[in-house]
Amino acid sequence: MTSIDLDTTKLHADALFRRKRLIGFGIPAVILAYLVYIFLAFDIQGLAGRANWDNAATLASDSWSHKVHVTRDNRSGEISYTVEGERRGTYPDGQRPDWVTGDEVITIDLGADHVVRYLPENRTEIEIPDFPLIEVEAKGRRLNSNLPGDLPDWISASDRRIAITTPEGRITLTGARTEVFNYFPGWELFWFTLDSPYHGQGLSRILFGEQLDPTRGNIEGAVSDWWNNAMWRHKDVAWAIGETILMAFLGTMGAAILALPLAFLAAKGFSPVMFLRAATRRLFDFFRGVDALIWTVVLARAFGPGPLTGALAILITDTGTFGKIFSEALENVDQKQIEGVASTGAKHLQRYRFGVIPQVVPVLLAQILYFLESNTRSATIIGAITGGGIGLMLTQAIQTQKDWEEVAYYIVLIIVMVIFMDWFSGWLRGKLIGSKD
Repeated sequence: MTSIDLDTTKLHADALFRRKRLIGFGIPAVILAYLVYIFLAFDIQGLAGRANWDNAATLASDSWSHKVHVTRDNRSGEISYTVEGERRGTYPDGQRPDWVTGDEVITIDLGADHVVRYLPENRTEIEIPDFPLIEVEAKGRRLNSNLPGDLPDWISASDRRIAITTPEGRITLTGARTEVFNYFPGWELFWFTLDSPYHGQGLSRILFGEQLDPTRGNIEGAVSDWWNNAMWRHKDVAWAIGETILMAFLGTMGAAILALPLAFLAAKGFSPVMFLRAATRRLFDFFRGVDALIWTVVLARAFGPGPLTGALAILITDTGTFGKIFSEALENVDQKQIEGVASTGAKHLQRYRFGVIPQVVPVLLAQILYFLESNTRSATIIGAITGGGIGLMLTQAIQTQKDWEEVAYYIVLIIVMVIFMDWFSGWLRGKLIGSKD
């Protein structure tokens, strides 16, 4: 090799190394610049500054706890005791929490020396450690109090509303009513409501104790009261879960049934007319190019809300996706197997049945089962729009912004449902296609 060739090789090597170094430094620099752009364009710093961490902590605590309301109607003087402020969770007449005492003066002991007293004539006293005694009187729509002008962050006050937030509970006062919220861990009344004879009874008492309801056996009555729980609505939740799974199943299987014959029209080697192939492929692009949520909104305007509308939205979107996947699988089949079937004298449809379908069935089933699992999650969001399934119940619970333990309950059920569908699709895939150890 001459010196000229060596110099040329060296120049090429140097250029190659420079290009490699440029790529090695350039790609991280582009990624870093993009991240900086996101930080500035999305105002990440401003978002963090606007975040209300106190509200976030309240919502987090509400997801695993419940609160009991002690409410005085300042117009009638009536006092009510309710779990989560719901009428279905109201204590029966003559019953109240054991941390509430007194008759003419109602004393509410929140713990840790935090005490609230409901006095006659719509007056209220609030004792909080290391803070002067708070006195408030409701006069029509106005509140008269002895609160100083300079208030701590945990007190907000005006002549119409006073709100006090402490680690032991919250107190809100308006001209119409005075309300105390006392927090406790756990999902109260999850099993039985206050009007059930099984509320507060242990499992052993229900299973082996004396009959608590003269008209029903303990097990029968306990199961019935739990299933028909008016606060947690277990029966409605079970029905909503079934609707969500059915929505995903109908949409996925309907899309697979429609996409398979259309895939033959879009696959080379099975559809010789190029115009027909192109038109079918563009139809698939149109179906899957519009998200299922958009189809949900369009179909809801056309057919009205309901689970069937959600199933149709999934069907349309997945028809486009399945059509593309199935047509590509058909284009990759082994022609020798088709020729072998043809050599036996099989007709055209028999070649497809015995030479093509057995080759693509594993791919088709794997994709269908995967999308069935994925659509179970999608059906939750679609149900919130169409008015069906567990998604609707989750949306309603979020909009009320008071029963976040119900939101947590629905989220747990959705996760369990997705885990079950994941296991079921894997098990079914192994049974139909086979699995490798």
